[in-house]
Amino acid sequence: MTATIALRAAAVVALLQWGAHTMLFVRAAPTHGPEETSVVETMKAHRFIFSGASRSYWDFYYGYGLMAAVVVLVEAVLFWQLAGAPAIARPLVRSIAALFLAFNIAHAVLAMRYFFLTPVVPDLLIAVCLAAAIVWA
Repeated sequence: MTATIALRAAAVVALLQWGAHTMLFVRAAPTHGPEETSVVETMKAHRFIFSGASRSYWDFYYGYGLMAAVVVLVEAVLFWQLAGAPAIARPLVRSIAALFLAFNIAHAVLAMRYFFLTPVVPDLLIAVCLAAAIVWA
């Protein structure tokens, strides 16, 4: 395997992660009973002034979820572009891959702590691909 293949694989995993996260997040609806529905409705209904803007906790929750999707999409595009970098740029490719390797490991740890196993799997797959790209670049 080459660094190019490893980076393309990371890009594909990130793109799949983006698609799954976006589709599931945008279409999600409370399904765990009346308590969950009540929490979601309360998050949406109660608004506060944050830095001069009227926001609810739902706005923050939903906004951060969409921002997470955008980050993964940018990651996918970046990995695809890095895979096509010329040989002279390999030191830069390694440093960027190392940065995103650390990011994906940190993201996996946070996802495991605050969410559940499913979002951890693509983060770890991407981390493995990036580690391989660093070694082979």
